Amino acid sequence: MKFLFIICCALLWVANTSYAQQGKPASLNASAINAKLKDAVLQYKYMMKHLPGDSFPRSFYPSTGKYFFSNAEWWCSGFYPGSLLLLYEETGDKKLLAEAHRILPMLQSQQFNKGTHDLGFMMYCSFGNAFRLEKNNSYKTIIINSAASLKTRFNEKIGCLRSWNNSNPNDFLVIIDNMMNLELLCEATRMTGDSSYYKVAVTHANTTMANHYRNDYSSWHVINYDPATGNVKQKKTAQGAADSSAWARGQSWGLYGFTMMYRETKDIRYLDQAVHIADYLLSHPQLPADKIPYWDYDAPGIPNALRDASAASIMASALLELQAYHTDARYLPVAKQILQVLSSEKYHAKAGANGGFILEHSVGSLPAKSEVDVPLTYADYYYIEALARLKKMQP
Repeated sequence: MKFLFIICCALLWVANTSYAQQGKPASLNASAINAKLKDAVLQYKYMMKHLPGDSFPRSFYPSTGKYFFSNAEWWCSGFYPGSLLLLYEETGDKKLLAEAHRILPMLQSQQFNKGTHDLGFMMYCSFGNAFRLEKNNSYKTIIINSAASLKTRFNEKIGCLRSWNNSNPNDFLVIIDNMMNLELLCEATRMTGDSSYYKVAVTHANTTMANHYRNDYSSWHVINYDPATGNVKQKKTAQGAADSSAWARGQSWGLYGFTMMYRETKDIRYLDQAVHIADYLLSHPQLPADKIPYWDYDAPGIPNALRDASAASIMASALLELQAYHTDARYLPVAKQILQVLSSEKYHAKAGANGGFILEHSVGSLPAKSEVDVPLTYADYYYIEALARLKKMQP
């Protein structure tokens, strides 16, 4: 009987240990990070085999097994080559570099596209990484031309770059996402010595800080300005749950954008803004315990609302950079927790599944019923970037 009791206790201990391991994602040390990066390489090699030669991967619908591709003009086109280059940098796999070299020329024409504010996403995540790794002067020229195209969207009276083109000439729409495109302008000033790019970036950031943020440091998604007076006409959402809500990915864009602007300018106001945004997010009563946000912090149906892995990966990458500039050590543990959860079976796709995308369960635009609970190319990009940043912070 004593022997049976010992056996039962041992089995119970194993069962409890297994349950605990399943419930808590594994810690991400340097070895685990490298393993996840190698998994990502396998996924992208799988994706490469299913990618039409003239297209960029946008998403994949697990329910139907169908891909969603885009052309070079889609705002997400730069994330695929960018992800390939980040993975090449971390693993040295030259097949990824060769694929990046294959697809970059298809994006090259967008350097002269003045009809979009997303040239930072499109051209800096792609050619910016390519130039950083290879120092090819043709890439430098493309970056400068892209910044010049982006700068044409700046309105001096308003102090912002126009985001969306609209048919009403009395509207000037600016979205919080546009903070992410300012890095391209700062890089152009470094490359050329022309301070006008930098001044546009700083002016846009200052105007955004003044008008996009509420007293609690949550952000509206869209600000509509009067181009005749420069005054704010309307504060609203397009992809959030309501005009008054905190759309999750938008909050992450703002956190990342102001952290990046502190890096570029060393202006303490931007660091303070990033800290305030981070504090708002991390103390939000509806941020889940695992730190993967709902698609909107005020989404209806919480706790059964959809999560957004893309908002989480952007936030993790931003928090890792923010930690480098701040003595408060609380941002690193949260970023690590987010990456651990994203690296778990709940969000990290199995090899050969998910169309080759790494992360599952992102939300593009729920109000528009577009890209809902599917993988998204930018979720992967910022997840890879965050893993690489965390790897550099390991002992």
